[in-house]
Amino acid sequence: MAKAVQLTVCLENKRGQAAKLGEVLAKAGVNILAISVVDTTDTGLVRVVVDSAAKAAAALEKAGMKATRQSVLTVSLPNEPGALAAVAGKLAKAGVSISYLYGSAPKAACEATVVIGVDDLEKAMRVVG
Repeated sequence: MAKAVQLTVCLENKRGQAAKLGEVLAKAGVNILAISVVDTTDTGLVRVVVDSAAKAAAALEKAGMKATRQSVLTVSLPNEPGALAAVAGKLAKAGVSISYLYGSAPKAACEATVVIGVDDLEKAMRVVG
């Protein structure tokens, strides 16, 4: 379990935007660790955790893509049924609300990484820790 910085970028919902985002980060030497996109008809809200939030934010800004920053919780869970339920249950019992979460793992992996946006990060870290 760790605290990470997530960048959120609002992109126009049209062909090539994900490629542009990926190219900007690649040219800056930034590796994407986790990514999520929530779309509407007109826009896509891209949440991304990278290996260098400062470099990524600067590169995105230079490319005309404004990024906001938010601290999030990242948790490594066993890749098995019930793992998310256990962590989410602990957070709920402690009164921590989950705003969103995303993650994945290859089928054969032993662990999955999940990014969790919460209303009280410090409390969540103590509970999950």
